[in-house]
Amino acid sequence: MTVTTAVDLPSGTPARVPTPAPGDARLARLSLNQKTVDRWSLAEAVDACASHGLPAIGVWREPVAEVGLDTAVRMVQDAGLRVSSLCRGGFMTSPEAATRRERHDDNRRALDEAAALGAPCLVVVPGGLPHGDRDLRAARGRVADAVEALVPHALETGVRLAIEPMHPIFAADRGVVSTLDQALAIAEPLPQAAVGVVVDTFHVWWEPGVEEQIARAADRVASYQVCEWITPLPPDALLSRGMMGDGHIDFHHLTSCVSATGYRGDVEVEIFNADVWAADGHAVVDTLARRYVELVEPHL
Repeated sequence: MTVTTAVDLPSGTPARVPTPAPGDARLARLSLNQKTVDRWSLAEAVDACASHGLPAIGVWREPVAEVGLDTAVRMVQDAGLRVSSLCRGGFMTSPEAATRRERHDDNRRALDEAAALGAPCLVVVPGGLPHGDRDLRAARGRVADAVEALVPHALETGVRLAIEPMHPIFAADRGVVSTLDQALAIAEPLPQAAVGVVVDTFHVWWEPGVEEQIARAADRVASYQVCEWITPLPPDALLSRGMMGDGHIDFHHLTSCVSATGYRGDVEVEIFNADVWAADGHAVVDTLARRYVELVEPHL
């Protein structure tokens, strides 16, 4: 199979399957995370999901704020879509009391927004080390405390806090929770209905014993996100996510592990990649649909 470093061109489809048509049963759990088509507005992303036959969308708070929450809710509902997740809450590592209060209040608002959109979970990005801080243990402890403080509001809204462990390359600036083991250690003492974890292939594919950790997660899996680990990494590591099939991740194995937990929710394709963002958005959606039905969907 011939692949490119970004996306398949419409004129030459190297995937083993043709682009699935709207209504294809294999698309029933596929969700487009907005970041995959970063240049598009919320309206454009919603319209593309509807026209390509994707039943769900993972939305980000900033594009929602641009149009207003009520308008965003109407857009999604009028298109007949469901919201698979709202991204993002979190950033909970500051030792400053005033900042922690601000983050708590903002995360409460994010839970309210997720509830209005009908999202089952709010993706929680833990946050990196505060400037000048080297105490990872303490920072992780503050994340645990902040998540616990949000549990009553999560239960009230019916929206799950989905802790996203992040590859350790991001521990300093974005996510001090680096493994599913660490995320589950935060989640497990708290109500299952209020706190779960995100299994993101980009972040966990490398984790030793990932199979056991996914099995341990069981009914704590709140979201399953897929994209690829590509090499060489670009200068900006944040933009190192690739299209499924262009890198090193065993989607068969990881997807089978997630499926074995009983997870039956949507599967989000979330890609941060400058080449993907520069490509035609409709070509990107076609490509991710092909790669999904070839590499991911058969193992759900």
